[in-house]
Amino acid sequence: MESATDDKTSAVTEAAPTLAAELKAPTVTRAYQCQCGRPVFLRNSQCLACHTPLGYVVDHLGVVPLAPDTREGAEPDTFTLFGEPDGKAYRRCANLLTPGACNWMVPAPREGDDPSFNTDGLVPGLCLACSVTRTIPDLSIESNGELWRKLELAKRRLVSQLLALDLPVVTRLADPVHGLAFDFLGNLPGGPHVMTGHQMGVITLNAEEAEDAVRERIRAEMREPYRTLVGHFRHEIGHYYWDLLVHPTHWLEPFRELFGDERADYAAALQAHYESGPPPDWANRFVTSYASSHPWEDWAETWAHYLHMADTADTAMSFGVDAQNVELTSDLFELSDLWQPEHPKASEFLDFLNGWVRLTNVLNELSRSMGQPDYYPFVLPRVAVGKLQFIHEVISEQRAVSRDPAPER
Repeated sequence: MESATDDKTSAVTEAAPTLAAELKAPTVTRAYQCQCGRPVFLRNSQCLACHTPLGYVVDHLGVVPLAPDTREGAEPDTFTLFGEPDGKAYRRCANLLTPGACNWMVPAPREGDDPSFNTDGLVPGLCLACSVTRTIPDLSIESNGELWRKLELAKRRLVSQLLALDLPVVTRLADPVHGLAFDFLGNLPGGPHVMTGHQMGVITLNAEEAEDAVRERIRAEMREPYRTLVGHFRHEIGHYYWDLLVHPTHWLEPFRELFGDERADYAAALQAHYESGPPPDWANRFVTSYASSHPWEDWAETWAHYLHMADTADTAMSFGVDAQNVELTSDLFELSDLWQPEHPKASEFLDFLNGWVRLTNVLNELSRSMGQPDYYPFVLPRVAVGKLQFIHEVISEQRAVSRDPAPER
């Protein structure tokens, strides 16, 4: 027999919001399912339980079960979504059977399909994610195949998130001036060291960063708390979107108010950072020490941090992770900590931010229980929170434009 106390406890439990509800993660689910009901993941090309073919379909922003296209006149090796035999047709990306192991699908338009369903801007035979890769590591070197696979896996994670955020992902074939391209380069004997960076839409990554031991050595040498492939991608793509979404827009002046004047000598700023280190109070104003080197790097580091938060929150929400009953090691943020506390959506962003604080406390405890370093080795200063809200608003505006573009005049 239940007591009155039990009834009250039950009522409170039912009324308490879950972390998933509070996070209000800004994109889409990361929990994918096969037609058989088993969970599948971003890298899967076949269900391990029932062997149904799987693929990432841009239209659905996720990995979906597929079935061979059996319609009369169907091209060989084409698929439709499982259970939709009369729907759109797709074919495998040509990189599925390469070391890149791409599981993304390429449109296979048929007569009568909407004209927007096409392969314009794509490299023949390749999906969108692979079409933005311009240079791959030299595969005549055996070890480079594995490095390329890791690079592409991280890049596909990035591109899938950009698409979910309604951020433009345009190839150089579609737009030779503002299109995106990735060069994965290796150091050559006697040649210059390949530097990871961005210039005019071209993102260069040193393929050696895909080697875990090399990346960890560099992380330790530079005294960084965190260094991953997906982190590199998210940082460098931040430079690309600054050129696209901030520099030529009304966001430039508020950017300078928050991050500083980007017209300061970039090369001199980086040289000073590497020679003298960050300012003593950097932790009170920046998400990382490197962010203190120049406004462009502050933007890119904060942008990458926002993408980390959004994707991790989406994943937690997708799998029903709840962190409401957690002992916090830091205070929650308040509206007064935001850049624009009066913004109509400020409370929603604050919910997302504080949900993140709760979630990372749980994730850190889980890491400690396995004897691992903290999953989230950062402490967000209040000044950086304002910058995160700025980036949130820039992305939110872009999402609104993408979903409801202004009519042509």
